[in-house]
Amino acid sequence: MNAPKDPAQHHDRSGRAPAPAPAPAPAPAHRHGDAHTHGHTDGHRHGHAHHAVADDLDWELLAGHLEASGELHLPAHRAAAARLRELLGGGREVRRVLDIGSGPGVMTCVLAEAFPEAEVVAVDGTPALLDRALARAGRLGLSGRVGVRHTRLPEGLADGALGAADLVWSSKAVHHLGDQQGALDALARVLRPGGMLAVAEGGLPVRFLPRDLGFGRPGLQARLDALQEDRYQAMRAGLPGSVPVAEDWPAMLRRAGLTGVGAFTTLLDLPAPLGEPGRDFLHSQLTRLRDASDGSLDALDLETLDRLLDPAAAQGLRRRPDVFLLSAATVFAGKRPVL
Repeated sequence: MNAPKDPAQHHDRSGRAPAPAPAPAPAPAHRHGDAHTHGHTDGHRHGHAHHAVADDLDWELLAGHLEASGELHLPAHRAAAARLRELLGGGREVRRVLDIGSGPGVMTCVLAEAFPEAEVVAVDGTPALLDRALARAGRLGLSGRVGVRHTRLPEGLADGALGAADLVWSSKAVHHLGDQQGALDALARVLRPGGMLAVAEGGLPVRFLPRDLGFGRPGLQARLDALQEDRYQAMRAGLPGSVPVAEDWPAMLRRAGLTGVGAFTTLLDLPAPLGEPGRDFLHSQLTRLRDASDGSLDALDLETLDRLLDPAAAQGLRRRPDVFLLSAATVFAGKRPVL
């Protein structure tokens, strides 16, 4: 990969250069397919492997994993984009779409394909990830319609900073911000009348192994879920300006002034025997969990994880025939009233 370009030099389709951004620093925004999983499958509550960890992650280092995860989840991403198009209605002209906490731009490009008349802007706080988003758009022939915006959150949500949009999408980013209701309020203000805000902030923990592995103590994934929930809560409590809130996302969207609030869930169902890309993803996820165990798991569970991660072990993730990938991601959406 080439050296990261300065995202501040990128222009959107309108030819306007983005406003000067703060010094590059990982935004506390999560991204579609990133490295923690709180009810999903890719390392965050993103319908992926769901590990909630502190926000001192090196997003640039995780870039390859994030993109691979996003590609693995393309069927679910495309299903979500198609549903959003349906909810917006065929008569609605969608001219501008924002992907908040975009990461390497996998969903950004899916949205560009789903809304072929729209300019789609990847918004993220990590320059190297935005560079990947631009490169991905180029490979897919979307360069003319996909732009990037280097923006640190939540500061970048100030009124008018992002410009108006007909659709704002955010996956597993809002829960990385201390004031989740305040973030939704700000994103709702970005919408043009009749525009839609959609946040992927729900779902179920990913499943990929049977309850009884044939070794170790049964129920390992349930214990990993509990560990990740504790880490997620610690992450939330440690965020600047953290505000406790009942995570009733429909109610939160309505408090942000949106109407017609509803939800839908996409499913990623890759049955056993799982292909190599899925095994690569799970091995990467489980490796990070093992490395970050910090004494939270007992010796038997650590031994079990080590065997699962051993590429030569017949009962490991790389070789056992019963490995699958099942993930459910829930999207909550509402529209700004037409005055």
